[in-house]
Amino acid sequence: MLRTVTVGYDGSSESRAAAEWAAREALLRGLPLRLVNVREPIPGHIAESDLMADGTFRERAERLPREAGATLRARHPELEVVAEQIPGGPMDVLPEVAKDADLLVLGSRGLSGIGGFLVGSVGMVVIAHTTTPVVLVRAATSAKAAGPVVVGVDTEKPNGTVLAFAFEEAARRGAVLKAVHGWTVPPYYAYVLPAYPALAAELGEEQSEALTEVLRPWREKFPDVEVAEESRAGSAAVRIVDAARDASLVVVGRRIRRGPIGAHIGPVTHAVLHHATAPVAVVAHD
Repeated sequence: MLRTVTVGYDGSSESRAAAEWAAREALLRGLPLRLVNVREPIPGHIAESDLMADGTFRERAERLPREAGATLRARHPELEVVAEQIPGGPMDVLPEVAKDADLLVLGSRGLSGIGGFLVGSVGMVVIAHTTTPVVLVRAATSAKAAGPVVVGVDTEKPNGTVLAFAFEEAARRGAVLKAVHGWTVPPYYAYVLPAYPALAAELGEEQSEALTEVLRPWREKFPDVEVAEESRAGSAAVRIVDAARDASLVVVGRRIRRGPIGAHIGPVTHAVLHHATAPVAVVAHD
């Protein structure tokens, strides 16, 4: 199947923002946009009610993806848009459609019940059960079109999949890549640092050098990407969220875990998803 940028759409303001963001991303990648509306089964007592008798509700639901697709085509005439409705549950359908996508884009909030798909833990479960990169977009996103791409970097366990995605996104946008590393002081240093400020400076320099070394081969692979390095003591999640305020995109990683139960996305990624105001890309890796 032809590769696409795929977006989940339920008509909410969050999914409309996600669809618009996905359309721009599809243009950047030179790929079609696939707009997917997940139609969950209608409970029996509602299906048999007067609300459904004249078919108005069903007709409105079926019209939703068609109208959204038409709006996006009018706004981006150079973009190929495929809009479709798929019956089922979002936790089953969205990971499945993601298999044929370069990217899956979701709104970060949504409607519950038969009106939408992204509510409570559903979005987290979808992220945890696909290996395709997933981007979450808020309705009131503060993303700056010309802002930097921010990537969180673990210098002890750097991951090439996450860094490759971040560098590629920065290259597509012609944006600065801001590599953010938050580090904590080892417990055995905590009591002596106040008396030896030079030791704190030395630790900071070591952490900065470690970040530079991790990024060195990627700078060589992407010589046209301007890289800004930021290594500071403190929580990695807090540092990434702070850096995200003027970002066009934030990139974080998620280790693939084979357990069927639970949404395994890691504490830093979880915190960034909940607090970053820019779109957040979650990249799965081994």
